[in-house]
Amino acid sequence: MSKKYFGTDGIRGRVGEYPITPDFMLKLGWAAGMAFRKMGACKVLVGKDTRISGYMFESALEAGLTSAGADVMLLGPMPTPAIAYLSRTFQAEAGIVISASHNPHDDNGIKFFSGKGTKLPDELELMIEELLDTPMTVVESSKIGKVSRINDASGRYIEFCKSSVPTGTSFSGLKIVIDCAHGATYKVAPSVFRELGAEVVVLSAQPNGLNINDNCGSTHMGQLQAAVLSEHADLGIAFDGDGDRVLMVDHTGAIVDGDELIFIIARDLHERGKLKGGVVGTLMSNLGLELALADLGIPFVRANVGDRYVIAELLERDWLVGGENSGHVVCFNHTTTGDAIIAALQVLMALKTRNEGLAQTRQALRKCPQVLINVRFGGGDSPLEHPAVKEASARVTQAMAGRGRVLLRKSGTEPLVRVMVEGEDEIQVRGYAEELAKLVTEVSA
Repeated sequence: MSKKYFGTDGIRGRVGEYPITPDFMLKLGWAAGMAFRKMGACKVLVGKDTRISGYMFESALEAGLTSAGADVMLLGPMPTPAIAYLSRTFQAEAGIVISASHNPHDDNGIKFFSGKGTKLPDELELMIEELLDTPMTVVESSKIGKVSRINDASGRYIEFCKSSVPTGTSFSGLKIVIDCAHGATYKVAPSVFRELGAEVVVLSAQPNGLNINDNCGSTHMGQLQAAVLSEHADLGIAFDGDGDRVLMVDHTGAIVDGDELIFIIARDLHERGKLKGGVVGTLMSNLGLELALADLGIPFVRANVGDRYVIAELLERDWLVGGENSGHVVCFNHTTTGDAIIAALQVLMALKTRNEGLAQTRQALRKCPQVLINVRFGGGDSPLEHPAVKEASARVTQAMAGRGRVLLRKSGTEPLVRVMVEGEDEIQVRGYAEELAKLVTEVSA
């Protein structure tokens, strides 16, 4: 059964446009409260990032939840993974995050976590959607939910992050620049790294409700690159607005993406005999990651794009490490979802163990050239199903003999076919991509 409101990562859109409106959030809070109450007594944590619209939606959700008889505990601005963690520690039935992640301030959205700190199961999301289409009621007055505020939420999460590295760990002598994207990590991230002994230079930690992700953070790395060079820092760390994505910059100012961070973490665990299985990437993970892991004897599988699918694959295989090149990095040996601060700490631990800088450590992964060509088609039958396209794709894949790959997929938002070829020889890769793109164009005519 398809979902009407929930996407791969909750509900998201432009503020003021349905369903990202106060009246919908009121009804959503009520529907969620009614669904969670079916599990018994109901306690729900609500956190948010720093968008100005978060105040409005927090109030609406609070009213809806309490009208359904759910007790609400407000966390204020906190990273998304912190809500996942605190939902477990407070033994809540669920956690709700008001955030649009790396999007600009005029977007917002809602993410849900179960009481175990995981994504909601499909059946619960469907139950909430069914309730959204029914009239809203209010429980009798004596059963209306209560609201409280957790004042020590930041301190609890800071200690949790620090616990992901061995007791006594010190990053003394390490100078790092942190870009908080004027988002949810602005308080906790600098404290975590300073309390572990690092010298910390902080960027973009003055949120005003409108500047979240504005030319800063993991989607705009220029400011961090410049600061690492001007401060003569050892490395830089960039978070996104809600703190579930991380990218880094080495001391030369070069960007280190999610694929490279995943490799550094996985190799460190492998060398210490603690990896447990392999690594989950996505269809867009660079082939270089797969080949570098293969050289170490580490299995690698690809999930669909989206951390939800990465997490599902990790759970299915009982593996520990996975993520996306965009910076979602999941470390199941420490937490239940993508956590940017914890992932960054694992990278720092790997560097410390090897006594290497980030620029040196990343060299073990040689990223493969990747050529992406967008081909417009007029709708109707998908050119991907054409026998000639299938035959050519199979032929190119066979010709690269396991040292390259082809990915043909339709865009989810435009009438485009994305033709991507990846391999070790850039000239060869470009030739194959242009050949396939020409064929897709011909059969689309």
